[in-house]
Amino acid sequence: MVVPPKYNWFRLLFVWKGSIIEKIYPRLIVLFLFCCVIVYLRGEIFEYKIALNPTPFSLIGVAVAIFLGFRNNASYDRFWEGRKLWGALVLENRSLARQVTTLTGLPLQSTELSAFIHMQIAFVYSLKHQLRATDPRPDLERNLPASLVGQVMEARFKPIFLLREMGFWLQQRRASGHLDSITLTAIDHTLNQLSGIVTGCERIANTPIPYTYNVLLHRTVYLYGLLLPFGLVDSLGWMTPVIVVFIGYTFIAVDAIGNEIEEPFGTEPNDLPLNAMCQIIEASVLETVGKSLPASPNAFSKLIVD
Repeated sequence: MVVPPKYNWFRLLFVWKGSIIEKIYPRLIVLFLFCCVIVYLRGEIFEYKIALNPTPFSLIGVAVAIFLGFRNNASYDRFWEGRKLWGALVLENRSLARQVTTLTGLPLQSTELSAFIHMQIAFVYSLKHQLRATDPRPDLERNLPASLVGQVMEARFKPIFLLREMGFWLQQRRASGHLDSITLTAIDHTLNQLSGIVTGCERIANTPIPYTYNVLLHRTVYLYGLLLPFGLVDSLGWMTPVIVVFIGYTFIAVDAIGNEIEEPFGTEPNDLPLNAMCQIIEASVLETVGKSLPASPNAFSKLIVD
């Protein structure tokens, strides 16, 4: 995710990195060249004049803008829900680390406590890899014993498997007398919260915006852009390409932004910075047991680059 510094109004006009224009500029160039051809031919194709009145384009443009607004609201709702879920993931992992550190009676430097903390870290990274369909093995091997890594890699839902292992760890502390039933219930509630967060993320990742809705808007936007020069060429002349590309930039950019943020767990410039948030959780829980993690200068002040 790219979070640029606060530019002034003039410099903001020329920002490239993180803007959607770096993805859509080839389409705008094609639209510009198409408009130039239409102007050169004076709106004629094979000596047939395509005479379109600008008035219908005004009505269609308003309708397209309204539908794009609804679609982008739906996409942003998914993005913001994903951000809230990962914010809750940070909170619950910090709470869980505090609970097992202060309520189990184990010393901070004990291997048993360290094993649980690293299971937490592996859980967070496994969720990130599940959402992005990437290989979790390097992060698992960094935090788990080899025997457990093999078991986790065989599991289909790796974060849930690790939650089960954390539950077994708590059960063993209860059997050894380090936890009473009330404390165990409180910590188990935190595990339930983590399970709910995993399910919420899976809901977003596995339930996209209805495909037919995207297809309808996508086709309408591009058909509108291709027909618009025929309605403006007689009144605007050689200014037609400039005006059409400006209008096309607005509609095409809004359509592309909706496509990008509706899948908030990806690796696009405006998707959620899952790498940075995993590092934040890792540093937080390690500090709970007196360990430290070297942090990048940007990851913990702002969630800048993923």
